[in-house]
Amino acid sequence: MNALPIVYLVDDDAAVRDSLTLLIKTAGLNVAAYSGAEEFLAAYRPDRAACLVLDLSMPGMSGTELQAELARRNLCLPIIFLSAHGDIPTTVRAIQAGAVDFLTKPVQAQLLLEIIQAAIIQDVRRRERSPSSAEDSLSKLTPREQEIAILLISGSTNKEIARHLGISPRTVENHRARVMEKTHAGNLIELARLIETQNLA
Repeated sequence: MNALPIVYLVDDDAAVRDSLTLLIKTAGLNVAAYSGAEEFLAAYRPDRAACLVLDLSMPGMSGTELQAELARRNLCLPIIFLSAHGDIPTTVRAIQAGAVDFLTKPVQAQLLLEIIQAAIIQDVRRRERSPSSAEDSLSKLTPREQEIAILLISGSTNKEIARHLGISPRTVENHRARVMEKTHAGNLIELARLIETQNLA
């Protein structure tokens, strides 16, 4: 790690940026604030542990579009959405796409700081996992667990995997839990990247 962790903040509301920047700095964390997704992308460097506090509705590229662009670039940055305009379908899509959390404005300061700190810890641990440790964690999977892991990252649901393998959905759930535990993957996106590094998929 060649630099201290940083909290990236992207919000088009200057008052929100100023208040959150002060809050995050007061907690002893580094912070860099941007007024839009494009400005953030131009400045972002993936060489330090970080998390992203991201507004949903902004001029130009929206928060979810920025999330998709980071995924397209294969940049694994923990994202915390913070918006006054969230709805259940949008929240679900953001979480399914790998967001750490989806909070609504105004947010309780202590809650936001706790989630930020957890997200940074998650990113630090991800960066500490070397390719050899990834290989070790995948080697702990049984052949059936490897099979289910590959089906999971292909987008199959538990029910679809159960039908495909001729087992019960509950058995799939149990295998899935063991896969996530053994690989230390925080979500399916992390699991997919882990598997891709070892060319198992």
